[in-house]
Amino acid sequence: MQPLAAQAFRNSMTIAFTLSRYIARQFVLSVLVMLASLTGMVCLFDFLDLLRRVSAHPNAGASVAAEIAGLHLPYFTIIILPFATLLGGVFCFWRLTRSSELVVARAAGISVWQFLTAPLTGAILLGALATTVVSPLSSVMYSWAEKLDQHYLRSDDGPLSISGGALWLRQSDQTIPHGIAILHARGVQFHNTALYISNISVLRLDQNNDLVSRIEAPTGHLDHGFWILDKASQVLPNELPTYIDRIDLPTDLTVKRVQESFASPDTLSVWALPGFIALLDRSGFSSIRHRIHFQSLLALPVLCGTMCLVAAGFSMRPSRHGGVARMIGSGVAAGFLLFTVSKVAEQFGKSGVLPPVLAAWVPAIAGLCLAIALLLHLEDG
Repeated sequence: MQPLAAQAFRNSMTIAFTLSRYIARQFVLSVLVMLASLTGMVCLFDFLDLLRRVSAHPNAGASVAAEIAGLHLPYFTIIILPFATLLGGVFCFWRLTRSSELVVARAAGISVWQFLTAPLTGAILLGALATTVVSPLSSVMYSWAEKLDQHYLRSDDGPLSISGGALWLRQSDQTIPHGIAILHARGVQFHNTALYISNISVLRLDQNNDLVSRIEAPTGHLDHGFWILDKASQVLPNELPTYIDRIDLPTDLTVKRVQESFASPDTLSVWALPGFIALLDRSGFSSIRHRIHFQSLLALPVLCGTMCLVAAGFSMRPSRHGGVARMIGSGVAAGFLLFTVSKVAEQFGKSGVLPPVLAAWVPAIAGLCLAIALLLHLEDG
């Protein structure tokens, strides 16, 4: 009897694996079709909006609008992927339930958890692929789209929005052991890839935050890893000011990095974000937006897996029980509710009410709890 039981167990496991692989193939195909459809629709509306903006700029044509819209494609793909996972999963599981394939599988003793393993893995892999591969491509293309938009369709000074305002900067002072330098410029101008500052004050502190010296300069600029301060005066504690024609203050910043700190985090790759966040923290710039964006990219695979489980929980109700349309509609509504929760949590994170990690992971964790509860009710309730 034992060999027969072992053979029966192996046969059941083989059937479960084959069925799970079949469902995963159907699920991934449905998600990709839904992703292509939704992304194409969003890109079409984006192209139409760009055409409206292009009409007010005679130096830009429809080709510019088409190029910018095409460069936005990977960016929209990442944003839409969780919803494509939800809608594609709902369609896939509803179709399999309607054709009684899942009903027969469950009647044969295969649990929901067994045949959902492969689709869940597929959803997580799609999210991981978007984070690790599509995100770097998206950052490069989105950055180029921003440059085209700036060149043809905008009239301001670009992503450095503090032009004409003031700049505060905190950085390590490499000439003082464990020292820091606090730079304040009352005038900032960005022109032709160069950064110029004016009315500059620099406080140089040691590791105990005691004042080492103070530097005043009417003008300066950022050049190849140095703040070049012209016609500067240096004041040491309990001494008279000393005139110094030029002071070179080392810095980790470049013009590009200063621009990026005021630009959208979407222009930075997931691989570049940790180092850039550390640089922002050292330089005194706020890194909250970049932290939330980085954590959102890390949470994307989990969010896609959550959407897979939510789709299964809302769409695998047998049609003979009735209320299928209401259940599917509830699943779609739950997906958009998660989107609303994610945006609210993001705003709380940007305002400093929630830590960036919590603001990015709340939607995925909340959706996962909801999906597991639904599946437990469906399987055991």
